[in-house]
Amino acid sequence: MEYLKWSAEDRIATITIARPPANALASGLLKELSAVLDEIEGNEEIRVVLIHGEGRFFSAGADIKEFTTIKTGEDFAKLAEYGQDLFERMEHFPKPIIAAIHGAALGGGLELAMACHFRLVAENAKLGLPELQLGLIPGFAGSQRLPRYVGVARAAEMLFTSDPITGVEAVQYGLANHAYPEEQLLENAYKLAGKIAKKSPVSLGAAIKLLNYSKHESFYKGVKEEAKYFGDVFLSEDGQEGIQAFLEKRSPDFKGR
Repeated sequence: MEYLKWSAEDRIATITIARPPANALASGLLKELSAVLDEIEGNEEIRVVLIHGEGRFFSAGADIKEFTTIKTGEDFAKLAEYGQDLFERMEHFPKPIIAAIHGAALGGGLELAMACHFRLVAENAKLGLPELQLGLIPGFAGSQRLPRYVGVARAAEMLFTSDPITGVEAVQYGLANHAYPEEQLLENAYKLAGKIAKKSPVSLGAAIKLLNYSKHESFYKGVKEEAKYFGDVFLSEDGQEGIQAFLEKRSPDFKGR
């Protein structure tokens, strides 16, 4: 790995974006992220993923210098589609992904964070989509995910002005789950990851699918799928273990089956 570091401990995989000075999302970094997700998805011992940035930033955006090497609109579209497909995979990833954002998550960095299931932010972090300031537009689905989190009016303001918001504002807008002083961010991110890691992988995977139904499908289709998954999860080994543990007043030992 040239741009990423990753390790696993206590059922939590930590992915560190390590491309100084700004952790810009070069195409090579995106390919490395895809490869890491392949390894994590196939590892039954890992139940939660935590992504953060090394140094001063989470990620300050796409690699603008790399853009200057692309010569055709078709090649730009292919780059955008690759990032969109990768971030969609993250949104549907069967293991919860937490983004711990400090410094700045701008442009592609925010688009990456919005594809995660949780966003924890430093209070003084800066989050935004500044592409219009460069005469561009978001390319990794930022124009579509941002309105779903903050509403069309606030998304329009963030896009058209290119002004970032703080971590505290991100929580107020519904873009982030919690804000902390920067020095407490990772500690609290690992606390959340540890809490989630104790849950059943079977029920976590089903819950992720159903939450995505709520974002992209009709209510009617979503509740029908919920009924189906309810039965499947109930009859799983984890479902039976959870019920038995509750009756026996002990902590469950979920196996992911």
